[in-house]
Amino acid sequence: MAILDILKVPDPRLKQVSEPVSRFDDELRRFAADLEETMRAGPGGVGIAAPQVGRFQRIVIVDVSSRPNTPNHGLMVLVNPEITAWEGLKVGREGCLSVPDYTGNVIRATRIELTARDLDGNPVEYECVDFEARAVQHEIDHLDGLLFLDRLVSKRNDLFRRKRYK
Repeated sequence: MAILDILKVPDPRLKQVSEPVSRFDDELRRFAADLEETMRAGPGGVGIAAPQVGRFQRIVIVDVSSRPNTPNHGLMVLVNPEITAWEGLKVGREGCLSVPDYTGNVIRATRIELTARDLDGNPVEYECVDFEARAVQHEIDHLDGLLFLDRLVSKRNDLFRRKRYK
């Protein structure tokens, strides 16, 4: 496994729309393992999308299980994910491995249903709530060339320089 280089703003490739995955093979599984290792190596990373490492396929990984008292499904590797239903709206603070110096307030659905494929191409379905739902929506946005910066409640009042701790 390897830790991959993460694209950072203002890299224009982060705005690229990703293509669906059509081959479910060992190479895909190896890439997903590298993607997960890259996510876990980042500071507080709970999700990552393939475009963040320069691979423009519809693959995201989300795992919010490290957050206490957070309903979650553990490690989710989602290939070709699609949100099929959503409800509720809530403002929350988001950060991103591709935007390391800032966080911002973004409105997201509080509950989502989604379909995807697993690494073997089998269909999977999830219902996600609260923080896990936010993380999944954030990562799926990457597949469509969107960053949390594109969804800020207010570009003037809701973007914050990330604190650096020593």
